[in-house]
Amino acid sequence: MTTKRSLPAIVVRRVLFALPTLFGAIVITFLLAHALPGDPAAYFAGGADTSYEAIQAMRVKLGLDRSLPEQFAIYLRDLAHGDLGRSLTTGQPVLADLVDRLPASLELTLVAFLMAVAVALPLGILAATRPGSWIDSLCRLLTTLGVSLPTFVTGLVLIYVFYYLLGWAPSPIGRVDPFVAPPPPLTGLMLVDSLLVGNPAAFWMVFGKLVLPASTMALFTLAPLARMTRAAMLSVLTADYVRTARALGLSRRRVLYGYALHNALLPVVTTLGMVFSYMLGANVLVEKVFSWPGIGSYALNALVALDYAPVQGFVLMMGAVFVLINLVVDLLYTVIDPRIALEG
Repeated sequence: MTTKRSLPAIVVRRVLFALPTLFGAIVITFLLAHALPGDPAAYFAGGADTSYEAIQAMRVKLGLDRSLPEQFAIYLRDLAHGDLGRSLTTGQPVLADLVDRLPASLELTLVAFLMAVAVALPLGILAATRPGSWIDSLCRLLTTLGVSLPTFVTGLVLIYVFYYLLGWAPSPIGRVDPFVAPPPPLTGLMLVDSLLVGNPAAFWMVFGKLVLPASTMALFTLAPLARMTRAAMLSVLTADYVRTARALGLSRRRVLYGYALHNALLPVVTTLGMVFSYMLGANVLVEKVFSWPGIGSYALNALVALDYAPVQGFVLMMGAVFVLINLVVDLLYTVIDPRIALEG
């Protein structure tokens, strides 16, 4: 038997179910970080040529002289107090670094996500309504290229063509040009901040910097979106109620968008949630290629330097974002189809 629950009860229930997943991510990340080859104490003490005494002193300073269970217990204690540790490469608290860099990653991900949705959904719908046509072939070609080419290869090709050869794109380094003052950091999202302060020149400068990295991510993520939209629409267009609606003389637009698309949205929304959460955590290579100052490049630099705390903080933040996106997707289900009952 199923019962309808209030919105706060749904949120609390989903969060409670996610806690074991987050704890598992914490444990696995902690173990993997400490299993990395190399000695962080030697790295931060000055390298392999540093004296043994200096390395041991650094190991004590970092807490690496304690047993692994004791280090994990200390890490959990700090997490309970909202302390993600301190980055040894930047000298700042990890939480402050993540909060400072999150807007850059979020802005890049949102723009890439909107670009992918704007192309993938219409393309998938058109391919489903015209199977075997050139649009269907184009859809399959783009989806194949999207899943076949690594993101860093796509990024390098776009840089070579549009920046080096054609000169249409600005230099692929960071969010703004080195000698241009960015808009005031009201929200951290430079596109929004430039509009809030009424500076269209800054808006277009920031947007120009976003085009290539966002296109790189969009080309990779539009593939699953277009494929799922096409498959869901093909399945729905052959349903009995669609044939009945056509037989009753309803307009093609009403049948397509009022009936078919509405009922095909559930699997598409699921894919949207999965793709967005994947984009936010998997844009590491894109940020590295374009020198984008986001949390992905921050975590990658920390990983190379054997700086445990930023890597663990990055994974924990991505786990929390994934839980939040899953919650939003679950709530969207009930909006798209009110007949869906959440089990009590």
